[in-house]
Amino acid sequence: MDEEPGVGIYRLHVWLHQISPMIWRRLLVRSDTTITDLHYILQIAFGWSDEHLNRFHIHGQDYGVSHDGGIDFSTDPEHVRLGDFRFHVNERFLYEYDFNDGWARQVRVEARLGLEEKRIYPCCIGGKRRAPPEDCGGPFAFMTRRDEFPLRVEELVEEIRGDLDANDLESIRNRVGDIDELREWLNRDSFDRRAVNRLLKQYVTDDESWRRQ
Repeated sequence: MDEEPGVGIYRLHVWLHQISPMIWRRLLVRSDTTITDLHYILQIAFGWSDEHLNRFHIHGQDYGVSHDGGIDFSTDPEHVRLGDFRFHVNERFLYEYDFNDGWARQVRVEARLGLEEKRIYPCCIGGKRRAPPEDCGGPFAFMTRRDEFPLRVEELVEEIRGDLDANDLESIRNRVGDIDELREWLNRDSFDRRAVNRLLKQYVTDDESWRRQ
C-alpha cells in the first residue's frame, strides 16, 4: 500500500466465540486497510481457505466480500477502510465466517499506534492454538471431537497393536488416514506465528502463493 497522510495502526485482538481454551490472534493493521483486506488478513491469520460466506457487522451495518450465490452488500469492500469507522480504543465488532458451522470472531481495537518504518503491515504479533478445521460442524462439534481425542488415540493404539499381533499389515495400511487425522488433532494447540506472517507478507506484496497455504 502507498503511504497516505494520517495513516496509523490498529492493534486488534481477535478471538473465536464459544471455544475454550481461547483461540486468538493479535494483529497490527493499517488504518487504511479495506474491508476486503481485513477479510483476507483474518482468513490467513486463522488458517482458513475463504471457501464460505463471510460478514462483518460494524456500527449496525453489514460489510463483506461477496461470493457467488451469497450475500449482496450495499457497499464495495474495496472502498471501505477501517479508518472510516473512527474506532475508539476497546471498541468491538464482529466477523462471521461459514454460516453453516457458525464461526464468529470478536474483533477488539486494543490500541491506536504510530507507523514503524521498518515493520511490514499487516503482521501478527501473538496468538494461541490453531483454528478449528473447516467444515467440522461448528464450535460445539469441534470441542466434542477435541475432548474425545485422548480416547480415540487409545482406541487406535489398541487396534494397531491387535493388527501387529495378527501380522495384518494390510489392516495397518488401511489405518493411515485415521493416523493422519489424529496427528492433525495432536497439533491443535500449536500456532506458527512466523508462518502466518510469511503469508501476510505474500498477501500485501501481491504474491498469489499465499492462496496455496
